[in-house]
Amino acid sequence: MYGRTRVRRLAVGLGAVALTVALGAAAAQPAPPRPATAAERYGWGDPLPEWSDEFEYGSEADPAVPDRGRWRLAGGGPGECWPGHGGNGRRCDERTRVVGHVLRMTGQADGDSGWLASAYGQRYGRWEARVRSRATASDNGRQYHPLLILWPDSDEHPRDGEYDYLENSAPGEQCAEAFLHYPHPEEVPVQQEFAQKCGVDLTQWHNVAVEWTPDHLRGFLDGEEWFRFSGGADEDRDCIQCAPSMHQTIQLDNFHGSDMQSAVYEVAWARVYDLPDNESAR
Repeated sequence: MYGRTRVRRLAVGLGAVALTVALGAAAAQPAPPRPATAAERYGWGDPLPEWSDEFEYGSEADPAVPDRGRWRLAGGGPGECWPGHGGNGRRCDERTRVVGHVLRMTGQADGDSGWLASAYGQRYGRWEARVRSRATASDNGRQYHPLLILWPDSDEHPRDGEYDYLENSAPGEQCAEAFLHYPHPEEVPVQQEFAQKCGVDLTQWHNVAVEWTPDHLRGFLDGEEWFRFSGGADEDRDCIQCAPSMHQTIQLDNFHGSDMQSAVYEVAWARVYDLPDNESAR
């Protein structure tokens, strides 16, 4: 009897050891990584297919003009140019091409650079793009500014606001920055909010997103919130989220004229999402 009881106890003891080992192994498993896009992490659903672009066309050997059903080109069409930011250099269609899974925007030493605007505008929504940028020449203090912007459909800035949800004073910086402009009359000083997140190598791919609702503006970097602004109306300005309809632009802006440090700004995809009716009504 004693021998059988001892065997049973030994078996139970071994079972407990096995269970402990199993539980320990389970506990040692790393947590699954957080989603790297805001859309996945916060359940934005599917992007609007007719207005989003995965850039799955063109090639290095045969660069393609961006899809004209989705985008408006610099200068108004292929081979055209118009004046650059503040009259500095030119924004030229040929400086923006799709080269197979990547939209490539180039800034030349002579001051010519790329620009692209979505053909779709909406009041409230969500936008996300995967981007990186880098200089392609030595630093001469005259750098291009890579930007992701929500620009008013009216083209009336500053009256109708402007949301620069990524704007850097040079390609490939180590801090992501954003400038969110309140809607305000032209005769008052610039009214804006500023956000910065450092420790971010912008020469590498990052997913940058903005959410615009009747309640707030919220920015995301690789799925993590890094700014949120709401309200702020006073005698000089409307609330920061109170702008009318806007559309996405992708820009490599020239602030200096000529003799620029050449640069490349690349976009792996650009996606736009609508805002569900129950959120738009808030």
